[in-house]
Amino acid sequence: MHRVRIPSVLLPAVLATAGCAPSLEIGRPVARLPARFEAAAPHPSPEPAALDRWWTLFGDAQLDDLVARALHANADVRLGLARLREAQTIRRAALAPFRVQGDLQLTGGVQRSESLSGPDVLIGGPGGTSVTSGATVAAASPTFNLSWELDLLGRRDAARAAADADLAAARFVQEGTRATLVADVADALFAARGLAAQIQAARETLAIQRGILAVMHARADRGLAARADVARIDADVAQAEAHATQLEAELAATRRAILVLLGEADKALDTLPIAPRLDLPPQPPAALPGMLLERRPDVREAEQRLRAAIARAELQRLELFPRLTLNPGAGLTATRGGGLTAVSAFWTLGAGLTMPILDRARLLAQMRAEGARAEQAVIAYERAVQTAFSEADQSLLRLAGDRARVVLLARAESRADEAYAADRLRFARGLNDLPTLLETQRARSAAHLASATARAETLRRAVTLFRALGGGWQPLPSAASLPGE
Repeated sequence: MHRVRIPSVLLPAVLATAGCAPSLEIGRPVARLPARFEAAAPHPSPEPAALDRWWTLFGDAQLDDLVARALHANADVRLGLARLREAQTIRRAALAPFRVQGDLQLTGGVQRSESLSGPDVLIGGPGGTSVTSGATVAAASPTFNLSWELDLLGRRDAARAAADADLAAARFVQEGTRATLVADVADALFAARGLAAQIQAARETLAIQRGILAVMHARADRGLAARADVARIDADVAQAEAHATQLEAELAATRRAILVLLGEADKALDTLPIAPRLDLPPQPPAALPGMLLERRPDVREAEQRLRAAIARAELQRLELFPRLTLNPGAGLTATRGGGLTAVSAFWTLGAGLTMPILDRARLLAQMRAEGARAEQAVIAYERAVQTAFSEADQSLLRLAGDRARVVLLARAESRADEAYAADRLRFARGLNDLPTLLETQRARSAAHLASATARAETLRRAVTLFRALGGGWQPLPSAASLPGE
């Protein structure tokens, strides 16, 4: 064995160049959040982990089934998984240049030589093989050359940090897609149920109006009512039928949208029954604004984008420093011809130092550009945090108002039923006129429609809140290992 020493002049050169390299200053993100939400739930569930599978809090078997089917077959989820696998491969490729690189080369050839003077021919120059004139010589030489950069300044660590952050961001994009899908399925289901409840109320109104129309026809036939009153009620019946028809078309379109979310767009609408079930939503788990930093996948994604941008800026800064590379190699040379066979082995160990000199202006510009991108990532993270808090707080405030509205409208619905029953009895006994009865009937229909709409909106608002709080996925610690690593 022979010892090969790297010239000691390389280290002072590295240090001298490092002393001239500028530094990068990237501001820290400011993510101030209040201690509590403005409208915290009065009786929240004590388990924040219930947000992971918040849809199960509704105790709705159909909702649970639809969510499971959507997470299994939805195109966006499958597309997100494919993109996550792509991100895993990109990460491996980004780290590959920092490992030992090597190529096996095999060269060979056949040589025919004729001596112009003298009996022998020397193949391969001085020290080569002497063969008989006119002989054919075959030669083969396999060579294995390696290259390994000595990472004295931390380039590999910076590249790994950027690659890990990019992969984590891709994972949070996928988790956000899943969380959005769950919310979209629940929202569409409750919207469909709201339409079913409105159709039910419209059909009840239509039945009432047809009953009144039958009474007025009978009275008109006996000369006890004007034909104009009959025509007025007939017009109301036609309008009620048109409204019910429109609602049924909207329900059919919403059912089709749900089937698309499930990845079952080819199925018939009657495979998705929708009942006018509009229960009050469950109370959300206890949540504090600080939880959004860990629970919201979009905030976690912005955090990882920021980490990646900072790491890439540092990696670009290190391009201003020299690169020190080891280049060992080994090979064989074999020749055969003229009755002779020769085999020789060789090895090499070299070192190379690359120092940016004339390219420094371009590298400085690229470093500053990466620094500006990192500053943009800081701002994007701050904006993501502020948006998350705003959406969660607004949803809590609106849900509190919706719950109060449902209670008030339920009472209005009950009182309207009582008023209509009394006025209809008085009308049957001839104690009041038709306009009074019609006004009471319209008030009853409006109350039922408003109540059904409010209950559906409250359920949909609860879905918005669970999504705003970061529900629909299971968050992992920031340092947790990622799939595929």
